[in-house]
Amino acid sequence: MWLLNRIWVLQSSLSNYFCPQQKLISKVRDGAKAIKKYDTATTPKHRAEQHETVTVEDKAILADTYVRLNPAAIQRQIQALTGVPPQVWTS
Repeated sequence: MWLLNRIWVLQSSLSNYFCPQQKLISKVRDGAKAIKKYDTATTPKHRAEQHETVTVEDKAILADTYVRLNPAAIQRQIQALTGVPPQVWTS
């Protein structure tokens, strides 16, 4: 169980700090058709920094954590824990 918990922590850091995500703003139904409008893709970290209720201390913690993270190293750690050999992509 500790292995999954470690992978989840690493994946959480990767997705919250480095993977931009689109957020649904509105959804309007017209019969069977649904029209969805999305916000521009940004990371959850960036959204938190822009929110007015987040304190200066919390923003400093987010910035400090972001500086210490290395997305390539996190990905290598996840691959090492799952036993998946790293792949070299060539185009």
